[in-house]
Order: sequence, then C-alpha cells, then structure tokens
Amino acid sequence: MEDIMTRENVSSELANGSNEAERVWETFQKRFSQVQVILDKNRLLIKQISQNHESRTPEDLAKNVKLIRELNTNIAQVVEIYASLSSEFVMFMSENVTERNSTSFMRVDTEDSNNQPISGQKKPRQS
Repeated sequence: MEDIMTRENVSSELANGSNEAERVWETFQKRFSQVQVILDKNRLLIKQISQNHESRTPEDLAKNVKLIRELNTNIAQVVEIYASLSSEFVMFMSENVTERNSTSFMRVDTEDSNNQPISGQKKPRQS
C-alpha cells in the first residue's frame, strides 16, 4: 500500500500540500495502525480457537465461547474504524473539491490578450 499511497502523493494530489491533507494522512496512518493491532489480536484468537476446537475438551470448548465473542467484538471495531475513516475521507474530498471549484471560479486569466472574461466573470468596463 505504501507504493501506491505516499505522503507526498496524498499531500500534492488532494490539497497541494495543505495542512488539511497532512491531517487526513495522519488520520489514515493512525486508523490503519489501530486496525492492524486488532487484526493481529484476531489472528491469535483464531489460532487459540482452533487449538481449543481440536482438543475437544469441554473446558477448551467452553473457552471458545468467550474467545469467539471477543473476535466478533474486534471485527465490529474494525468495521467501525473503516466506516469512520471512509466518511471522514468523503467529507475531506467534498470540501476539497468545493474549495478547488471556488478558487478556479475566481481565477483571473492574465494571459488572455483579448481581455475576454473567464466563464463566470463579468465583462470589463470600457473606458
């Protein structure tokens, strides 16, 4: 994932180096780290559940009930983190697009030798 999505790419592509893009990037890193910790715990839980299941002792099978509940709780946390991250990203992108549209609407074209107005601008007054 690091090859596709680097800090520099996100900063330049999303907001041309704005502080907001940096905050979004840090949020991504923090949330993905949280998810990775949970997934690592789940891997250990699944291993323990499998071992308990293979032993087939009543005590180990009873332990699995608790372990499976913990696993389900962890999965729900991962879903919650991804949902939150997704909505934050959509909100950032919506704000970013709105911001870019408003700045491009207000842009003045200085290279136009005929002094023609850009779409959305009033024609200059003749003196």
